[in-house]
Amino acid sequence: MSETANEAERVERVVPQRSERRVTVRLPLRVRGRDARGFAFEEDTSSENVCRGGAAFRTRFDVAVGSNLQIRIPLQPSYSRRIDADFETLGRVVHVRECENDGDKVVGVQFVGRRLRMFRSENIA
Repeated sequence: MSETANEAERVERVVPQRSERRVTVRLPLRVRGRDARGFAFEEDTSSENVCRGGAAFRTRFDVAVGSNLQIRIPLQPSYSRRIDADFETLGRVVHVRECENDGDKVVGVQFVGRRLRMFRSENIA
């Protein structure tokens, strides 16, 4: 093999495979934390995708990679007020990507508290 082919093969082996499958789903989220300048914020948004160990969501706030955010995902129908049935955890910001059109960011968090065990499909009655 050529040196370039060996290098490409080596890079493929070094890049870790994602251990959990992401599911593209819009779930309502409430995110609380501090922005990159240290100001507290709270925002209602929705997920771009989720897996057991993390989520990605849009935000209008600047958040720093490495910062911790409180994440709440309501798991009960909106008519129910049982907050204790919601999924709550702490998420560490692992990536931030600027959106092209509107100035929002897509933030990826790794859950460092509880992990998401399950969520119900909208097709389940």
